[in-house]
Amino acid sequence: MKITALLVLKSDSRSDGSDPVILANATDVSHFGYFQRVTVKQFIVFVGRTVAKRTPTDQRQSVQHEEYKVHSYNRNGLCVVGFMDDHYPVRSAFSVLNTVIDEYQKCFGDSWRTIQADSTQPWPYLNDALTKFQDPAEADKLLKIQRELDETKIILHKTIDSVLERGEKLDSLVEKSSDLSAASQMFYKQAKKTNQCCTIL
Repeated sequence: MKITALLVLKSDSRSDGSDPVILANATDVSHFGYFQRVTVKQFIVFVGRTVAKRTPTDQRQSVQHEEYKVHSYNRNGLCVVGFMDDHYPVRSAFSVLNTVIDEYQKCFGDSWRTIQADSTQPWPYLNDALTKFQDPAEADKLLKIQRELDETKIILHKTIDSVLERGEKLDSLVEKSSDLSAASQMFYKQAKKTNQCCTIL
């Protein structure tokens, strides 16, 4: 069971259609090959923004993306996104997201509402949370306190494609994304082509 990334984003439902702003980002890509790490980090940012943009205010949702589940929680425009593997318990995942959003609001209040560009400043708590909550048992201790999860509807999507708006394709979003370098976009296309070949066999 592993948490690969935690992101905090400003994702208010702005009518201008602009992308969510990254307020904090912590990733652990040590289990990927050295030359894949930059690409993986870029995809984490890309998928994180995509899911956050499509998570309605005051909703939680889980999106299956390959062998990962991307969990998100949007509280009044402040959105936390977590990338966990399939084996990480969903209740524990949302407990982690709830804890992160509470801590962010305690540390920064509503100052996030005025931020217009991605933050490059590290937030030490998020890195600590990424390490601490690798063990879901740490998050399960929090479940006893946070009973509200039982009362909240969690929307589970089968694939990231179902989160995208009607007529929107992941391939076109990848091509338009400023989060992905040309090399990352090429990697995505090659991986998709390779996987497509294997599924036919």
